[in-house]
Amino acid sequence: MTFGQLPYDVAHLLGGGMLLLSFMLLYQRRIAAVINALAMQGAILAAAAAWQGFVQAAPQLYLTALIALAAKAVLIPLALRLAIRRLDLHRAAETALGIGPSLMAGVALVALAILVVLPITAGAHAIAREDMALALSVVLLGMLMMITRRNAILQVVGLMSMENGLILAAVGVTGMPLVVELSTAALVMVLLVVAGVFVFQIRERFDTVDIGLVEPHRGEQP
Repeated sequence: MTFGQLPYDVAHLLGGGMLLLSFMLLYQRRIAAVINALAMQGAILAAAAAWQGFVQAAPQLYLTALIALAAKAVLIPLALRLAIRRLDLHRAAETALGIGPSLMAGVALVALAILVVLPITAGAHAIAREDMALALSVVLLGMLMMITRRNAILQVVGLMSMENGLILAAVGVTGMPLVVELSTAALVMVLLVVAGVFVFQIRERFDTVDIGLVEPHRGEQP
């Protein structure tokens, strides 16, 4: 399948939509807007998994799509909104790196992902190669968000975005066992719970979730 064929074009469009939303996560300053973008990314991931299920004739991917829609487009964003309400974080968050430099670094990471993935997947189908390049780009942009955001909630969002990229890569590979996708999703759900506890502990002790203010207290006894 190549450019101009419906399976390729739709898969490319959905993967590109996830990548665009990764840039929106980097661009947004307001925490509520970031969570909305994460929910949209989760919805597009669900659509991408369902489309791959149709293209690959793999019914198990429909279950992946359903789980992604429920967890990533609804439950996780809802949990993050409840955390924001409880912590009273309805304002813009400070960044360790400005928006402009963050976006420029993001473009460089996308170029790096393309340079790394396309040569080593030369023998694969075009749709798989594109999906892998887009998925790695989403993972790297999620990592960049974790590095450049001081707010602990936004770092959790970056972690969730990275996992979205991993799931996009998994559903794009023909014959990937469903257990791999489900175990990855379960692992990230556990990480989300741990991150939530971590955020609330930071807030309780320091009355803020800005990790930049935690740095001077490194090494202190509890």
